[in-house]
Amino acid sequence: MPRGVRKSPLVKLRDELKDTQDSIEQYKAAIKKLQEKEKQIQDEIKLEEFKEVSAILEEQNMSLWELKELLISKAEIEQGS
Repeated sequence: MPRGVRKSPLVKLRDELKDTQDSIEQYKAAIKKLQEKEKQIQDEIKLEEFKEVSAILEEQNMSLWELKELLISKAEIEQGS
């Protein structure tokens, strides 16, 4: 029984190229999605870190301004020595 017309080597190569290009596009889309997720997670980490600092400030009855001044004066002292 005949199975149909055989593809020429050129047609096979073009099909393979198309499949490869399609795979590349899928991987690019997956990478982009993962990069967006990475950024979101990094933002969430920063937010949690700020929450921790805020809680410490509240426990110490310090304002953000006082913390800033404390850090600046500490840096100036360290630069002077």
